[in-house]
Amino acid sequence: MKTKLNSIFIGLAMLAGAHPVLAQTELSISSANNQVVISWPTSVTNYVLQSTTNLAAPNWATVSNAVLATVSNAVPVTAFIVTSSPPANFFRLIQNTNTPITTPDGMALIPTGSFTMGDTLDGETDAVPVSVAVSAFYMDTNLVSYSQWQSIYSYATSHGYSFDYAGSGKGANHPVQTVNWYDCVKWCNARSQQAGLTPVYYTDKNLTHVYTTGDTDAIYPNWTANGYRLPTEAEWEKAARGGLSGLRFPWGNTISESQANYLGNTNDYSYDLGPNGYNTNFDGGYPTNTPYTSPVGYFAPNGYGLYDMAGNLFEWCWDWYAAPPYPAGSPYLGGTDPTGPAPSGFRVLRSGYWANYADKLRCANRINHLPVSAYSSFGFRCVRRL
Repeated sequence: MKTKLNSIFIGLAMLAGAHPVLAQTELSISSANNQVVISWPTSVTNYVLQSTTNLAAPNWATVSNAVLATVSNAVPVTAFIVTSSPPANFFRLIQNTNTPITTPDGMALIPTGSFTMGDTLDGETDAVPVSVAVSAFYMDTNLVSYSQWQSIYSYATSHGYSFDYAGSGKGANHPVQTVNWYDCVKWCNARSQQAGLTPVYYTDKNLTHVYTTGDTDAIYPNWTANGYRLPTEAEWEKAARGGLSGLRFPWGNTISESQANYLGNTNDYSYDLGPNGYNTNFDGGYPTNTPYTSPVGYFAPNGYGLYDMAGNLFEWCWDWYAAPPYPAGSPYLGGTDPTGPAPSGFRVLRSGYWANYADKLRCANRINHLPVSAYSSFGFRCVRRL
């Protein structure tokens, strides 16, 4: 699925302070005090700022030290302030105007921006709202499927990797399940290496020993690497909300079994439109057969083009789970690109699974488990940086 892509290129020449606009005149660029300000009308929304040093053979990357700001003048504009003596290069502003942007490896672009993480719509105690800014990233549109897992697993085990579990799945196009946190992290590294990307997870602070075997909590992420990894909890929730704000689910405040794979209970949850019971499309009939996962991509996607961000399987995240009393009164960290609290022994999972009631499928719902845990309700998906 492709989208109309509005790209605006700006050349930044570090000669005599000149910063000419090479394309559309409604954008402007200026510099002062070792910073560059790139601004555009507020009507341009849903944007990602990228830069490259070579326009002839561009290797576009998100401008990580760009701070979003609102500039007050006669014509209101939005601006990125790029600090720390930016080098001579080229910038482009990508605007998503129609449908989600997807990549050849089945990922969707999650745009940069701030959002309110958590909510107290239903009396949650571990989802105290906090403002979080997240840089743009790519996320798998689907949960990792069983066939995808098997393909990388085969590559990994023939290249020095070892896993606690071989994974399982209802079918090739169903999500992989029964995988623990350690296996998911190692699988991400193997996926990166097979694709020729830089792995993210290492077992030493110098980032020289790729994490391939064993169960260890002494894992050091290279957050600047372009390889695959688990989402942070903040990334997961921003992606799950699909561009909407303050709602229970990725699409609104009510839920029905036409939207997700879960256990309906209209008697206890006013926002559950049911019907009651397991989703009849994925219920083999008790006791002969138990309910099960739905195929990846079965239900409609959210606003970012992501499937199953509510229900089907819980999804492992990178973060440790903070136990009360919470630091600074919050169960998770605010700020910019938070990577979670200090180690606690338990890792975070999100989304809810096919045997959960609707309350567990809310965007703000959180659970935690030991990273060695592997259940038929646990799956995952990957993200990577731009």
